[in-house]
Amino acid sequence: MPGTLYVVATPIGNLADITLRALSVLREVDLIAAEDTRVTHNLLEHYGIDTPTTPYHQHSLGGKAEQLLDMLKSGKSIALVSDAGTPGISDPGHELIKLAISNGIAVVPIPGPNAIITALVVSGLSTRRFTFDGFPPRRLSERRTFFSTLKAETRTMVFYESPNRLVSTLRDMLAVLGDRPIAIIREATKVFEEVFRGNVSSAIERFTAVKPKGEVTIVLAGSTDSGADVSVSQIDTALRECLEKGLSERDAVRAVAAVYPVPKKEIYKHMVQMKGESAVD
Repeated sequence: MPGTLYVVATPIGNLADITLRALSVLREVDLIAAEDTRVTHNLLEHYGIDTPTTPYHQHSLGGKAEQLLDMLKSGKSIALVSDAGTPGISDPGHELIKLAISNGIAVVPIPGPNAIITALVVSGLSTRRFTFDGFPPRRLSERRTFFSTLKAETRTMVFYESPNRLVSTLRDMLAVLGDRPIAIIREATKVFEEVFRGNVSSAIERFTAVKPKGEVTIVLAGSTDSGADVSVSQIDTALRECLEKGLSERDAVRAVAAVYPVPKKEIYKHMVQMKGESAVD
């Protein structure tokens, strides 16, 4: 009988943030596949766990994933951990997870700390709808092109960034996306945790004056475009599709409002107009 791949979230800073279930799994599995065994060793030593570890990072993809898969097939259970937070997000864990799933191996999530959600909830920006876009490209031209594709994004956006590139990235954000509200969370849950809230230009001033250090997560407000670029036909089509699926008029309006950057009142007007046209027909 094959083993189980456990996807275990570990602390993003404060070691006390680990869950009891995560500690239990780390003790009971046959092997821990770690993005950085040195970082994981500190965690295991802190909690008196002596489970064997093996490196699994971006330089050990391919063949290493197959080796771990063979172990799982033989009945061994493996815990997958990243440097910090939840594996599979901006780290190589996704490859192993996907390989295990395609081979019928049980994949069990052990939820816990996550830098994206941690930063989002303390940012003060809207949490109703958001998107995670990983690390922006390193090269200036590619980074500006990347941000230009996000100009119409109305959801709150979350990014990771290196402290060494933070100011350059903020300057490109300002040039392409404008001076929007922003929050920058540095060293979350650690001794020198910092949460900066302001706009992009003030963030540039702050982190030019004081060079940032440690892990950085950026939370940026979405576009406040009123939705003028959304056509009437798009709204009407979306409403009809919702109604055809059996949604009530109220729920249809809510569903369309969650997709298009148009006020609910405007969408409701479309709904009323559609009903009037149907009655005439």
